[in-house]
Amino acid sequence: MAQRENVHNSVLECIGNTPIVRLNDVASGLESQLFAKLEFMNPGGSVKDRIANFIVEQAESRGEIEPGGTIVEATSGNTGLGLAMAAVLKGYQSVFVMPDKQSMEKVQALRAFGAKVVVTPTAVEPEDPRSYYSVSRRLVEETPNSFYANQYHNPDNPETHYQQTGPEIWRQMAENLDVFIAGMGTGGTLTGVGRYLKEVNPNIQVVGVDPIGSIYYDLFKTGRMSEAYSYSVEGIGEDFLPSTMDLEVLDDVVRVTDRECYLTTRDLVRNEGIFCGGSSGAAVCGALKWLRLNDRPGQQALVLLPDTGRQYLGKIFNDDWMVENGYLESIPGLGTVRELLSRDGHKPVLSAHVGQTVSEVAGLMREHGVSQVPLMSEDGVVGILTEGKVLSRLLDHPGAASDAVDDLAESSYCTVDFNTTVAVLSAMFGRAKMALVLDKGSVVNVITRIDLIDHISKVNQ
Repeated sequence: MAQRENVHNSVLECIGNTPIVRLNDVASGLESQLFAKLEFMNPGGSVKDRIANFIVEQAESRGEIEPGGTIVEATSGNTGLGLAMAAVLKGYQSVFVMPDKQSMEKVQALRAFGAKVVVTPTAVEPEDPRSYYSVSRRLVEETPNSFYANQYHNPDNPETHYQQTGPEIWRQMAENLDVFIAGMGTGGTLTGVGRYLKEVNPNIQVVGVDPIGSIYYDLFKTGRMSEAYSYSVEGIGEDFLPSTMDLEVLDDVVRVTDRECYLTTRDLVRNEGIFCGGSSGAAVCGALKWLRLNDRPGQQALVLLPDTGRQYLGKIFNDDWMVENGYLESIPGLGTVRELLSRDGHKPVLSAHVGQTVSEVAGLMREHGVSQVPLMSEDGVVGILTEGKVLSRLLDHPGAASDAVDDLAESSYCTVDFNTTVAVLSAMFGRAKMALVLDKGSVVNVITRIDLIDHISKVNQ
């Protein structure tokens, strides 16, 4: 009698073993080979199916959720969908809290599984009682027999990928892999897969991709938490550091803009036939940026594509939405930070140091005619000092001239390198007051908004 093949007892058994394909068109010109793992081919449409099922299984084994209980989670949509799928099959209720920037398709998909969805404002601090983190915690406290999946602080999140995704990738690539690249969200995928791959081959490079507005890039490069601000791409980036993210696993972090994410997503569909979402476009865009700077013949690189494009039909794949939000407008060739700096030649970095007095820093600014300087310590960048903060301290506290400036430092700066494009720098100045130029981890120059204005005006002459 013929044996059944690939027949399962439930859809949960279909999670994992997603295919890997080589990217040809978008990676043309590279000597490296770039492969993509299609995680959107999980039954729920994303890599989050993996952690959702594993987290619920582990909670059941520990007695943390009882029959008929309610699963609660703060989600950008994909983890919620995986949890909703598991809840349906295991007899649980589900409640999900989502920020309002998420697509309507994601909200409708969750409701299709019978889940309750609570939408909260995006542009609030994580500690704000209106944030989706705070609201989800409150709902857990108010809901009897509830279980908080808590993907941002649940060690089962990275453990899923350490036990399952990492070994799967290593096996599929025939134990021949040099670089693993993925977007930075909760950190579960990068941490879990990265730990496993580093164990089997310590020489594998693990690279994270972070959207501008998120805190990860600056935190990785400087060790300091910079100010977060809103960005459009869904599913990656954070405004706080989850305990599921281990930055020690990473070898490098690449930064991308919303526009780059979306245009790369559309390229993947039209040139590779891969119908994926914006976080997938972000990961591929970051992978291409990193490989162009670190290309070599025969290098084997794998980028993970987290979710499907079906949830973004009204946004990324809607030309009207793209035009209205400025993502299809052409940006003139403004060059790179290296070219911007070359116009004025190398200037020594003017900085203040921890322990200096308010009076000393005010004199430094006055002597050199600047309105802001980075504040440095032996460990690196502490923040930036602005003339506004210094002046306010002197006016509000007449005896403050001899006080140390340490507590006046602001986090409203960003970090760039010589290869950062001016278009990316321009986007970052939407919230940053100063850009610190890093080379091999050291601050070698600074760029202000007036420097950017001067460069753009000269380019457009």
